[in-house]
Amino acid sequence: MESSTKKREENTGDYEYDRDFKVKKARLNSTLAALLDDPVLADVPKDPTLSDVDTLISLELGSAMRVSVLKLDGNSFDVALVNSATVKDLKLAIEKKVNAMEQSHMGHRHISWKHVWANYCLSCNKEKLLDDHSVLQDFGIRNNSQVHFIPYVMSKGFQRHSKRRKHRFFHGLNKRG
Repeated sequence: MESSTKKREENTGDYEYDRDFKVKKARLNSTLAALLDDPVLADVPKDPTLSDVDTLISLELGSAMRVSVLKLDGNSFDVALVNSATVKDLKLAIEKKVNAMEQSHMGHRHISWKHVWANYCLSCNKEKLLDDHSVLQDFGIRNNSQVHFIPYVMSKGFQRHSKRRKHRFFHGLNKRG
């Protein structure tokens, strides 16, 4: 009899712990939501990662830059990048920002970034940003610079492999002889 009373007390303690935890978690989430709605923190994405917050802190300290991206439809948006960012970093920041904007406006919508980068490239100061490993500052991109999308089709020599070559390569692995 004594052990059943003890178990009931333990279960009641677990219930109160879970309830307290849920109350604290709800309070934390509401406080966080209120902070993120503050105009001062408008740059912070809705579900920020540690990297996002770190980049925004670096931006405030002057060791990062804000780059404006002009889309083909005339609309623009800003992305924050560290000063040592490469073209690839810029592309990833654009993908993340556009995906988040599309998600908030239209719900789940898939964008084929492979298709986008195969048919368009970024440009700044009339120079195409084609090499993913190039540092943005080498193109004169600094804080408050603007890049824009332009139509671009990769030449066959610039692509890694054509489908035909890839097919021949894997086909040769299957031959016995």
